[in-house]
Amino acid sequence: MQVVHGSRVEETVRVHKHREGEFRFRRLLTGEPGTPGNFVLEMVTTTHDFFSPRHRHNFDQFRYQLEGDFDFDRNGKMKPGVLGYFPEGTAYGPQTSADHSLTLVLQFGGASGSGYMAAEQIEKGTEALKKHGYFEKGIFHRHDGEEGKKNIDGYQAIWELANGKPMVYPKPRYHDPIMMYPENYEWVADARDAGVWTKRTGAFGELGTECGFLRLEPGARHRAEGRRIYAVLGGTCSLAGQASDKYSVLLCEAGEHADIVATGETTMLVLTLPVFASATQQRMAAE
Repeated sequence: MQVVHGSRVEETVRVHKHREGEFRFRRLLTGEPGTPGNFVLEMVTTTHDFFSPRHRHNFDQFRYQLEGDFDFDRNGKMKPGVLGYFPEGTAYGPQTSADHSLTLVLQFGGASGSGYMAAEQIEKGTEALKKHGYFEKGIFHRHDGEEGKKNIDGYQAIWELANGKPMVYPKPRYHDPIMMYPENYEWVADARDAGVWTKRTGAFGELGTECGFLRLEPGARHRAEGRRIYAVLGGTCSLAGQASDKYSVLLCEAGEHADIVATGETTMLVLTLPVFASATQQRMAAE
């Protein structure tokens, strides 16, 4: 179990290397590198110079737009309050940003068991590839005479270098990313906890991946449990005994639990990560 207060996390600024443009982020939570369930949760700020080509991944993403707009071209535009699910194997984009865009981004290993690369692997691979080519607008271009595909998605190039084998994309379960408009869902009274309301906006795949929202009336108490991330979007509360701050988050891993107690009306985003329980799934991920 972890509690992190986003407003107190130092922001890192860098010119994006395997995409295009300035990229600022606060890294809030990370999983266990090398496992199929690895993940990273970040608050990401982009500006008008950000660009990413149409591409796909071998991992899943949730994106919740906090400020500004983020444009995914044919897949739609994310405005504040929109929640998006970007499934592994499904192409999306190209992506462009407004002058100021702030997004809560969760990237995590999906049901295929392909996992998610740790940030250190991505950075190391990016630097190593510069000896063999260059990145431009999200594509890695190999120098003449270098072995491998001449032009390839930047992330795929890094993944293949880190893993020493070609990337095999999972077969897509969905034709497009799914954009959700939470304001059009109704709140449902929680059957267990008085003064607690829920919005379940989506459930995806066979390993329990879900997303939704939680609202607590002042004084209400809710038991957080399961492999879930709870992100405070508004109001004040206590997370496992710690007073919340702007953009505070709580992580519960499988088998853990913690109390959320509202000191004022509180709204939270709740993201449920997949659980890789069986030996077969672990074995598939290692192959």
